[in-house]
Amino acid sequence: MSDAERLSSETVFTGKVFSVERARVRLPHGRESVQEIVRHSKSAVLIPVPEPGRVILIRQYRYSLNTWMWELPAGSVDEGETPERAARRECHEEIGKIPATIVRLAAMYPTPGYCDEEMVFFRVSNLEDADERAEVDEDEDIEVKVFELREARDMVRRGEITDMKTIVGLGLL
Repeated sequence: MSDAERLSSETVFTGKVFSVERARVRLPHGRESVQEIVRHSKSAVLIPVPEPGRVILIRQYRYSLNTWMWELPAGSVDEGETPERAARRECHEEIGKIPATIVRLAAMYPTPGYCDEEMVFFRVSNLEDADERAEVDEDEDIEVKVFELREARDMVRRGEITDMKTIVGLGLL
């Protein structure tokens, strides 16, 4: 079966984090369709392990949901940056640590029906305190806390952790 054919496309929105493309395509079966795609850079998702059996989570306010959430640290991969380099940078920015060990665990598309973002998951360990504080993004207000891995997984079961990337990441350990 052949791939879809793009007949036309236009960017209908461009923001600081993502853009939206509307495309008219001929699907592999031959039918035409209008597709709306959120274009988003890759993301690096960190699973910080300060010692065996423990994990670092961050708590941050999510305006889109009007709530505070416990999550794994994560961030966009900048243009020209590797996911591994983004993982190191985000570890410094979000939890104030420099990882000596970065291990790529998996990569996945959380919403492939309408978004091209790929999330790359890394276990970061052998964490050292950073010499200086990293510049924090203007829209982030982050609390950092170390949890027993068992406790974090229990929080998922109790519905206290509802962020998909965090649930997946905790399952990768």
